[in-house]
Amino acid sequence: MEGDAADEEAEAPPEPTTEPGWVRREVAYRGISRRLAAHYLENLGGELVGTDDPAAATRVDGEGWRATLDAATVTAAASITLTEVTVSFAGEESVLDELLPKFERKAMRAGG
Repeated sequence: MEGDAADEEAEAPPEPTTEPGWVRREVAYRGISRRLAAHYLENLGGELVGTDDPAAATRVDGEGWRATLDAATVTAAASITLTEVTVSFAGEESVLDELLPKFERKAMRAGG
């Protein structure tokens, strides 16, 4: 239905705002939840913005970086669906060069 598509678009978080000299990077992982991604970012020094509930988090800010979180259900194969979490980062390039590998290690292990 048309209303449903508009609602889904309205729920997607905007790209994180940038400061002069900041760069953008985006990563996506299947099989983890937005709650878990937000929790990992908190453990890496970020703070949830606009909520205290990691499951509801759409933005996490850290020193020298910001991230927005979006979760969608995707088809993996036939009738198998998974959650795919996309994290859009903006930050100082040197900060993201250090942060992203740490986040990626956590996210890749999530499925256990």
